[in-house]
Amino acid sequence: MTDLSATQGASRPWGKIALRWGLYVLLGLFALYYLVPLFVMVTTSLKSLDEIRSGSLIALPREVTFDAWAKAWSGACTGIQCEGLKPYMWNSILLAIPAVLISTVIGAMNGYVVAQWRFRGANIIFALLLFGCFIPFQVVLLPMAKMLGILGLAGSIPGLILVHVVYGLGFTTLFFRNYYVTIPAELVKAAKIDGAGFFRIFWSIFLPLSLPIIVVSVIWQFTQIWNDFLFGVSFSQAGTQPITVALNNIVNSTTGVKEYNVDMAAAIIAALPTLLVYVVAGKYFIRGLTAGSVKG
Repeated sequence: MTDLSATQGASRPWGKIALRWGLYVLLGLFALYYLVPLFVMVTTSLKSLDEIRSGSLIALPREVTFDAWAKAWSGACTGIQCEGLKPYMWNSILLAIPAVLISTVIGAMNGYVVAQWRFRGANIIFALLLFGCFIPFQVVLLPMAKMLGILGLAGSIPGLILVHVVYGLGFTTLFFRNYYVTIPAELVKAAKIDGAGFFRIFWSIFLPLSLPIIVVSVIWQFTQIWNDFLFGVSFSQAGTQPITVALNNIVNSTTGVKEYNVDMAAAIIAALPTLLVYVVAGKYFIRGLTAGSVKG
């Protein structure tokens, strides 16, 4: 019996080690599966057209050149205009920053009201806002186009800002409401006794405690707005198009020689802001999501 127990005890560590290494190999394969397309994009953008045609898809560039990046930024054609992504990048910045800030602030106020200032019908209003999160983009195209036309904002960047703010309010309200319900109601009652009003409690108590969920809301909204194509192509016109529409026009251009290196460089340039946001604030995104998950 003693020898059998010793044998089983000795086999368990080896079993755990094998299981752990198997898990590492599996995770490594998944990581490789997702990173290979990025590797191909980067290497292709650094090659010349002659090398792309004569070489292997996954081979490293024999001679690194940034000509494709320069052309994608300031010389690629998006139709009859050959200005590259530069003006459209600025359009996306003018669109994304105000839309993110406005939807985050209004979402914080909504979540604060629904979570801490109970009133008749609060649950119904929250349910309707939550329902708005699951409405497909295509359903709101015609009503939103009609509304923009009535407001005189059709084809403009302020119109796109309004569209993204309205569509993002359901998500930001959900984030802040779930976070604010974890804050003890006694804190609000004590502030009321001390004479603090609605806005005073929000600005002095709730907002300073909201940094984790603000990061979540900002990252979520920025990613959704920056990567949006449907609203951008539906509610913009020449001169106000976001970078995703310009990228589509560059990649699908049918005039001249197909420049795969320019297409890859343009795709990376368009994705860099969201990639940078996740690299810088990705860990705060996870912390913010888990911060409001348990009421304590």
